[in-house]
Amino acid sequence: MADVWQVSTATGTREEAVALAKSVVTARLAAGAQIVGPVVSVFWHRGEFGTGEEWQLLLKTRADRYPELETHLLRHHPWDNPEVAAVRLVAGSAAYLRWVGTTTEP
Repeated sequence: MADVWQVSTATGTREEAVALAKSVVTARLAAGAQIVGPVVSVFWHRGEFGTGEEWQLLLKTRADRYPELETHLLRHHPWDNPEVAAVRLVAGSAAYLRWVGTTTEP
């Protein structure tokens, strides 16, 4: 069974989120994507405090596919310095984890 990670990023619009999700899933860099939003973000950016609405993407991939997924996200993301963060899934149903592993095979 593959080591599975959940990778998150966010965009400013639903349309940007859908386009980015489609690009990583069709490239098989992620088995699937969930888009949540809008979500409210509170942050520091370029030395200034701010708030805004974003659309969050939650992507499922294998650990060994993460470097390619990160590169793809950074290259195709509409922002100059987007969040790209990953956490290892420590548990999940065997069938689901198998699906992520086989769907993201190179």
